[in-house]
Amino acid sequence: MSVKVYERILDLFEAEGINTLFGIPDPNFVHLFRLAEERGWNVVAPHHEESAGFMAEAVSRMTGKAAVCIGTLGPGLANLSGAIMCAKVENSPVIFLGGQRARITEQRVRRGRIQFVQQMALVENSVKYHASIEYPEQTDEIIREGLRKALSGTPGPVYIEYPQNVILEEIDAPPVLPPEKYRLVGQTAGADLVAKAAELIGAAKQPVLLVGHGVHTSRAGASVKELADLMACPVIQTSGGTSFIEGLEDRTFPYGFSAASIDAVVNSDLCLAIGTELGEPVHFGRGRHWVANEANRNWILIEQDPTSIGVNRPIDVPLVGDLRAIVPQLVDALKDSPRTSTPELEGWIKQEAEQLAELAETAPSGMSPVHPARLIVEATKAFPADGIMVRDGGATTIFGWTYSQAKPHDVMWNQNFGHLGTGLPYAVGAGVAAEGKRPMMLITGDSSFQFHIAELETAARVGLPLVCVVGVDYAWGLEVGVYKRTFGHDSLETGVHWSKETRLDKVAEGFGCYGEYVERDEDIAPAIKRAYASGRPGVIHVAVDPKANSEEMPSYDEFRTWYAEGQQ
Repeated sequence: MSVKVYERILDLFEAEGINTLFGIPDPNFVHLFRLAEERGWNVVAPHHEESAGFMAEAVSRMTGKAAVCIGTLGPGLANLSGAIMCAKVENSPVIFLGGQRARITEQRVRRGRIQFVQQMALVENSVKYHASIEYPEQTDEIIREGLRKALSGTPGPVYIEYPQNVILEEIDAPPVLPPEKYRLVGQTAGADLVAKAAELIGAAKQPVLLVGHGVHTSRAGASVKELADLMACPVIQTSGGTSFIEGLEDRTFPYGFSAASIDAVVNSDLCLAIGTELGEPVHFGRGRHWVANEANRNWILIEQDPTSIGVNRPIDVPLVGDLRAIVPQLVDALKDSPRTSTPELEGWIKQEAEQLAELAETAPSGMSPVHPARLIVEATKAFPADGIMVRDGGATTIFGWTYSQAKPHDVMWNQNFGHLGTGLPYAVGAGVAAEGKRPMMLITGDSSFQFHIAELETAARVGLPLVCVVGVDYAWGLEVGVYKRTFGHDSLETGVHWSKETRLDKVAEGFGCYGEYVERDEDIAPAIKRAYASGRPGVIHVAVDPKANSEEMPSYDEFRTWYAEGQQ
């Protein structure tokens, strides 16, 4: 069968269940974009290539598959670089495709070549694999190697480019292979280690299930729910894995940010860690809250990358493979002998519920501008039960960890890389993945929101049920706090304040969205309701108290322990 290179690329992606494409097309990609749309793909062109990368990353998180993003040659790839780095640190399997000048132009000894840069060198340290389709016959092997590398071991991004001289070349192509014919799919753990893990779980008096980001991005919640039920123990969220598994909401506690989580961790004699690197925000599983009972605690780690075992802490039973395959193995091993519920579990559930209720009641109210804690309480109370939550910003996110009253099944934010401005593109990507059928709420600060504010037009064009609740203090709130703690409250705060004339609700209206200005806490939930009812993406500009936003961040001392510079 004779096909053009761009056709074959789409065929190979379709074999992996990929049907969404983000990017701004250049001459290298117009044929691919047009054919993708003809085949029924979701083809979304944002206003900035970095946004395209974030949107693709959100799709990979929502589908458990690789996602695809393209960048135009030269400046397009330069714009993509931040999203590529974010995907690397966030362990997101995104295939980044780049156009390039024809090789005859690139290889000539000339000066003044336009729209040209050595793209491989730009991204090679931020991807798991990089290659160029120099000859049409290489298409299959390079695309498949990209998919193999992106999805094997610790997932991550890859970069593939093809120069203009191969765009329209034809190849004789055999039938497309299914994924299991060219990469390892559904790797299970050895039966002996599964049995050993089951034995340790059965013998444990106070086990905890530590659930990380990878559980949610692999879409493995249902099988982890089965395992948690058999273990009858608390579920501890890592800060990167803050989605709640359906059916486990009441006994899921955020590590370090709830009294129940700390008590459960301190007293645990076994930790089964799934979908987490055991990184700095959980103190590598050996510092801070883990110290007290370290000598009596066994560790089981489910990890796809064998080279990660034992890096951050010793592991008693490593289960190497795909957690989507290994968790069902553990379920089978435990189903005939489920644990009796941990005696303290009901008490921890009650303690967590009381803590959240108390926070909702004590968050300062009646202020204008609104206290940021009250903003979080009112907004999250109005969050739709089946919605997708997106977080962005510094101080706003820190208030959100503590005061959120919602328990969403899907949460989007980039805890590892800490890249501000991802919120709106993540929301667009997640909405496209959900086919516009699930309401979304972005809770963000004003500074972060403005990174990619033009994507409001993209959200409106695609028709997404998105409400953006923006806490506005006209400043980089987290950095204002740093100035105050470093130099005192009356010091200069250089470079962290900006115009108080900005009205984000009016900006939203200019992009064809719904906009509303709020400065009283009792008006937040009604404004959110009106925004959803409008049938358009909405922006609720909430004026928040700048003093509270920079000085009263809850659990800030716990947050700072993530950065214990070499002491963990």
